[in-house]
Amino acid sequence: MKLYMHPVSMTSRPVRLFIAENGIQVDEQLVDLMKGEHMQAAFAAVNPSKMVPVLEDGDLRLSESSAILKYLADKIDSPTYPKDLKKRAKVNEAMDWFNTNFYRDFAYGLCYPQVFPNHKRATDEAQKQVIEWALQRTQNWFKILNDDIIGKRNYVVGDSITIADYFGVCLVTLGELTRCDFSKYPNVHRWVGTMKQLKSWGKVNEALYGFASYVKDTPFVTI
Repeated sequence: MKLYMHPVSMTSRPVRLFIAENGIQVDEQLVDLMKGEHMQAAFAAVNPSKMVPVLEDGDLRLSESSAILKYLADKIDSPTYPKDLKKRAKVNEAMDWFNTNFYRDFAYGLCYPQVFPNHKRATDEAQKQVIEWALQRTQNWFKILNDDIIGKRNYVVGDSITIADYFGVCLVTLGELTRCDFSKYPNVHRWVGTMKQLKSWGKVNEALYGFASYVKDTPFVTI
């Protein structure tokens, strides 16, 4: 198998973490997002959406992080993607929630316009309005994640780790770039701490923390 990825990519990170934790043999192909390699014709031929990650397994090509995680978990018969229909449905539900409601506002509304120049709005006023709107919505999503989704459970879906945890925690920890204070949401903070105890967390996230160090003096609107 081959994985096209970038180590700072928020959607590459959950796939790389799952692969590392489970010792799956995958050849990684770096797509240098910082140099715009994902926008070039060579990679566009692999994924017309021009995004990472992309997994190739023989004649199969998958280009969505959530779908890749589900495929890999099934391929290795991992209990992190339960076979029980109702339990699996709850994992799917959580992953969809992270991928739509939460990530749309947290990443593309609040964080990315502040971190990446190509996401910044055309005027200061437009930038201010987008961030203010996204901040309110992000705070609501974090409250739901804290109170209703995680609650007193150990993980997102019950007391056993699932691929929803791999997926969700890597999206949530985008906030480490903008110095989010997760302690405001104690159940989220506890869950993130649990996930960071995975043996591969440090290695997989070296690039993320390197980037966080690079922007450590940049002022951010954050939670």
